[in-house]
Amino acid sequence: MRTIFSLDDLAGKVGQEIAVSDWMPIYRERIRLFADATGDHQWIHVDEDRCKRESPFGVPIAHGFLTVSLLPMLMDSAFSISDQGMAVNYGLNKVRFPSPVPAGSRVRARVTLREISHVDNGTQLLWQVTVEGEGGTKPACVAELVTRCYGSASLR
Repeated sequence: MRTIFSLDDLAGKVGQEIAVSDWMPIYRERIRLFADATGDHQWIHVDEDRCKRESPFGVPIAHGFLTVSLLPMLMDSAFSISDQGMAVNYGLNKVRFPSPVPAGSRVRARVTLREISHVDNGTQLLWQVTVEGEGGTKPACVAELVTRCYGSASLR
């Protein structure tokens, strides 16, 4: 895990890859729990027998929105900002799912800082997060994530 001591230190790293997360396993149980939480029980996510028969992947695949929901956890495993006050997810500008995440596989995130700017009472960070599937040739997810930091982590 990489430690960044302040947002001032981060400001000089715009355009650079900041960190790479640990690998995270995507178990069938996590996919099932996500399906239960969201009500999205489409067979490609939860029906192992049908996936064996009809899916080109042969196994259930994770929901795209499950992959997106893992971004904060993946980023937390990749780096921390020491003087961070309160940080909130502000939104996503763009999200794409170029390849599936099969149940039983592992993913990790590559995090690049695209922009950093001052906003009312805080700092806004624009991240490009690329989620890689282990052994894959295309990313599982590419997202522009916007976070805002308030308190001690704000740019002066």
